Amino acid sequence: MTSRIITAAIAGFMFFAQPSQAKKEIAVAPARLSAKAAALVSNMKSLEKKGCMFGHHDDTVYGIGWEYEEGRSDVKSVCGDYPAVISFDLGGIELGDTMNLDKVPFDIIRREALRQYQRGGIVSLSWHLRNPLTGGDSWDTSDSTVVKSILPGGSRHQLFTQWLGRLSAFLNSLRTEKGEKIPVLFRPWHEHTGSWFWWGQKLCTTGEYTSLWRITVNYLRRHGGNNIIFCYSPGTEPKTAAEYLERYPGDDCVDLLGFDAYQYGTREAFQADLDRMLGIATEVGKEHDKIVALTEAGYEKLPDAHWWTGTLLPVLKKYPVSYVLVWRNAREKKDHFFAPYPGQQSAADFVRFYQDAHTLFLKDIKNMYNTNK
Repeated sequence: MTSRIITAAIAGFMFFAQPSQAKKEIAVAPARLSAKAAALVSNMKSLEKKGCMFGHHDDTVYGIGWEYEEGRSDVKSVCGDYPAVISFDLGGIELGDTMNLDKVPFDIIRREALRQYQRGGIVSLSWHLRNPLTGGDSWDTSDSTVVKSILPGGSRHQLFTQWLGRLSAFLNSLRTEKGEKIPVLFRPWHEHTGSWFWWGQKLCTTGEYTSLWRITVNYLRRHGGNNIIFCYSPGTEPKTAAEYLERYPGDDCVDLLGFDAYQYGTREAFQADLDRMLGIATEVGKEHDKIVALTEAGYEKLPDAHWWTGTLLPVLKKYPVSYVLVWRNAREKKDHFFAPYPGQQSAADFVRFYQDAHTLFLKDIKNMYNTNK
């Protein structure tokens, strides 16, 4: 981690104010990243100048027509290389479940995270946790007091603290055979500028949201989370940097700035969203000295045979972006896929995307955890 980031973290612990934020009520422990995690932050920042890494959710645990086959990947089957970034979801860990919300055993997630790290790749984690007030899922927005209920003094605060304990235990269990913890990108409370999750824009106040963030970071840091790199990722709703930062929890508890963007309409509309959001994120990233990424993206079913080089790549080339990560290739839902597989109509274009000098896959990144890079 750079000295500037470390200085910001310590300053944040003392409640320094930022123009776009209200005064914080929840103190967070200062960032004390492990040497490997700090090196990853620094090297990801440097790599933005060289190109954009490619990522895929659940890439090595299942794909179109298969699941849990060692070494298999739809992306690798198409281009001959693994993604530089692979993400997994921890929804269900808070309940003590053995499988996540997509029916992937946590033991397999742990194993595949270790394999990605050993290959030299990067691991990202999201958390679609249950609704602690209603018992529903992340998308249960039937009650607008859920976030308030899990803050200190709330009726579900003790329950939420137990959930954080289970999350922390899993993150601390991500270790090599020698006991070294694997650095991970962690993306809690994402897409909060929409209102489809119970922590969304219309379901809690700005103060409640930032307090939730800071409670989460503080708990994980105080319970050994020196391998966690925290990522802030709203949706495409912000129109200005001020709107992007409206619920920003603070430089002291964020390491990476991103956003999630999916194509639902025309190419032109999607590219306009990417242009606006990448412009905002890179501007804010420069001001706050943070990594910038397109943390989730995609076009379901990939009906455009030239989407990779005709839609996505031209916009990525305009900005210093660390990585772009597309969502999963579901094995249990027909037509729910975001990366090509052999025979899929965009596969040939994906190979051209892979071959472009600007895109970086596993073979292109080296020594991401090297403190002497």
